[in-house]
Amino acid sequence: MDARPGSQTRAAVVTIEGRRPRRHTDVLATEEPLEIRLDIGQGAAPLVVTMRTPGADFELAAGFLFSEGIVRSREEIKEIRYCVDRERDGAQQYNVVTVELRQGDIGDRIAARSFTMTGACGVCGKSSLDALSLARLEPLPAGPKVPIETLYGLPETLRERQRVFARTGGLHAAALFDASGKLLALREDIGRHNALDKLVGWALLEGRIPLRDGIILVSGRASYELTQKTVAAGAPILCAVSAPSSLAVALARRFNLTLVGFLRGKRANVYHGLDRLQIDAEAPTLAADSGRDAEPASP
Repeated sequence: MDARPGSQTRAAVVTIEGRRPRRHTDVLATEEPLEIRLDIGQGAAPLVVTMRTPGADFELAAGFLFSEGIVRSREEIKEIRYCVDRERDGAQQYNVVTVELRQGDIGDRIAARSFTMTGACGVCGKSSLDALSLARLEPLPAGPKVPIETLYGLPETLRERQRVFARTGGLHAAALFDASGKLLALREDIGRHNALDKLVGWALLEGRIPLRDGIILVSGRASYELTQKTVAAGAPILCAVSAPSSLAVALARRFNLTLVGFLRGKRANVYHGLDRLQIDAEAPTLAADSGRDAEPASP
């Protein structure tokens, strides 16, 4: 029997409708710790622990290391494996991943970093924005020209393919589309950052980095961290069904990323990079700034 924890867990629950209680079984998104260890020729050493939904663990580890600048290419990864410690509980064996790296200057990249990571982490391992090194990132090239109607269809595709979310209602998703709107890959996780790391890790291990013609769609808001991971992966367009943060917009402008928020129905807010979008109507009329946000806050 496979000892790995699954992505879904059943739990007894009482649902109350009006004054009538009903006992039944609910399906929850599984949350388990994952310890990522590094081996650079001197044995495996713990790097970080994240709370994640089991599944695509190797992709999560690879994507996290790539997004953080510790790994810069697929070739630097020699092997990824689960813990082989026979003394560990069988299930816990699959909550530890070791990434064996080829020798190089990787040790120097690790030495300057410290990590504290959770499923909903903020700027992981960074004590301040000033300490965040973006030196290896370059402004994104022009990239594809995408019809706005293509973007409008992406959220529906995402919802249709979020299989675990459909059962649990408790997961974030990150999806990669090509310029025609074709879904290439989708990953889910209880943490929005983990979902995108899994997606980027898949692309890295498949030899698809940089994602020059890729469109990334995230199921929640566009934070600074998700924007940074998108730029690192080389994808020219990031879409979110909710709002971006101010730092996400600043980062998009700095690195020429097309950043789209509130992508719902046939509406979208474009915060930067309008030139990558093909709008088959007259040029938009820009009203004078009223000083209000583009999207009213939810009550």
